[in-house]
Amino acid sequence: MLTVLTLQMMNIWDVRQSAGMVFQNPDNQLVSAIVEDDVAFGPENLGVDPAEIRRRVDKALEDVNMGAYKGKSPHMLSGGQKQRIAIAGVVAMKPGCIIFDEPTAMLDPKGRNEIMGIIKELNGEGITVVLIHFMEEAVHADRVIIMNEGEIFLDGTPGEVFAQGEKVRSVNLDVPLAVELAAKLRGKGIEVPADIIGTEEMVEFLCQYR
Repeated sequence: MLTVLTLQMMNIWDVRQSAGMVFQNPDNQLVSAIVEDDVAFGPENLGVDPAEIRRRVDKALEDVNMGAYKGKSPHMLSGGQKQRIAIAGVVAMKPGCIIFDEPTAMLDPKGRNEIMGIIKELNGEGITVVLIHFMEEAVHADRVIIMNEGEIFLDGTPGEVFAQGEKVRSVNLDVPLAVELAAKLRGKGIEVPADIIGTEEMVEFLCQYR
């Protein structure tokens, strides 16, 4: 046990250099009075060269469409804009993996869509994304893992996991609205394809009945 703990402690710095985290409430991780200073905070702590920090800050702010706000105060921005700044601060550290802890929980639907779009773009650029989030957003993942009492309860693609709606509910979790609606429609004798788990797909399916 001592050996395992020692190895874990030795690896903490390596993990912190390769993984970043975005919290549910961006106010909990915004530390500076100016947007660009906030984004520069992480790279500075990693000892990155000042010229490289400047490049990273500009690039990260452009990645989240906040370049025009670099001289503003984070605390004067909207919730969605603050979350973008928080994401830029992590991106500027160039982690291989970013963990998002319900990053859209405090946002309105428009803000949620914008942040999810940014997360998808980051993932498309090769950054591993671990997203702790609403079930409605889980349908866009490559892989869904449901934990229960510290153990992996379900693990698979969104379609594989949400096809087991009763098992998901058995651990006090909801299923996406489209999955719940599909189950009720099947109960009424309407044959809903098993691969319909997202809102957009459900809307397209229902449109044929207009």
